[in-house]
Amino acid sequence: MIVLLDNGHGGLINGTYQTPGKRSPVWNDGSQLFEGEFNRAIVNGIIEELTRRKIKYVNIAPEYRDVTLQTRVNRANHYPARASFYLSIHANAAPPHVAGQADGYEVYTSPGSTKSDKIATIFGLEFKKIFPNRALRHDFSDGDLDKEAKFFVLKKTRMPAILTENFFMDNEDECRNILMTRQGRDKIVQYHMNGILRVQNEIF
Repeated sequence: MIVLLDNGHGGLINGTYQTPGKRSPVWNDGSQLFEGEFNRAIVNGIIEELTRRKIKYVNIAPEYRDVTLQTRVNRANHYPARASFYLSIHANAAPPHVAGQADGYEVYTSPGSTKSDKIATIFGLEFKKIFPNRALRHDFSDGDLDKEAKFFVLKKTRMPAILTENFFMDNEDECRNILMTRQGRDKIVQYHMNGILRVQNEIF
């Protein structure tokens, strides 16, 4: 099994964030979350654990610039579809008219019944084990908990692919107490790793 890790959006280069938007409000203490930095922190934590466990992985977008979605997909599709799965890491934000009111976690797959659905279910269940008191925003209309969307990286990759939306960066409680803290980030890394280990044992 090869885990293809995608830290969504750009990072910080010389203190300048590379992606328009994709950031939290500036909180009263002056702090602010840049989603691309958070995504990289989680991917780097996962990489550390994968390396320790000698599980094969590829960082699809190691650059700090904002790598295009097509480039991310092209890089992923270089690897064997039957032996890989694609994991895209994000933090969420609500539409402007409800900004700050949404909370919780979502995991997405492309529309239809695929191998990705089983992987997404595993990740959702592992999320609830680590964050039992936080919301799992699910959609059981098709018989499983994942949400489905036509996100480019989910539609165009040849291997099973999921995208995790890890809490809402416009929700002050989730942003400041989970997304911006070492303890919160460690827990997010932990449930992703637990999901990867189950996928390795149960799917591949």
